[in-house]
Amino acid sequence: MTEWITALKGLFSPGVLLKLAIVSAVVFVGSLIAIPFMLVRLPADYFDIRIPRPWMRGRNPILRTIGRVVKNVVGVLFLVAGLSMLVLPGQGLLTILIGISLMDFPGKRRLEARIVGQPLVFGAVNSLRARFGKPEFVLAPAGTAEKNQDISV
Repeated sequence: MTEWITALKGLFSPGVLLKLAIVSAVVFVGSLIAIPFMLVRLPADYFDIRIPRPWMRGRNPILRTIGRVVKNVVGVLFLVAGLSMLVLPGQGLLTILIGISLMDFPGKRRLEARIVGQPLVFGAVNSLRARFGKPEFVLAPAGTAEKNQDISV
């Protein structure tokens, strides 16, 4: 570990390392606040791929397009932050999950269900929801993911 830190000191100036440490601490604290807030507010059937999730249906098309762009940009930021939290302090997997949930791409709903369906992640998100008096997430039965298409438009 000390070799790794010494190598970093050779690549970056002490000021840059300090700024990286501060950014890491801010992202860590921010994730501790934002992730539970978002997971508790989702409906229990959010990760059930059998339930359609239309987004801003019936809204002005311009407003819907702007909203979709903002949502995807925020999703990419959460994804990048989550990936960095895999090696830095923070809730990496949950942050990645939130980032993926915000972005739009083919196969997104199946990927979300697969990530949330992992026993460690499923237990973590449901214990968090239980602390706030929210019901557990509902997932589609095994094998249903391959039969359904993504309905997130």
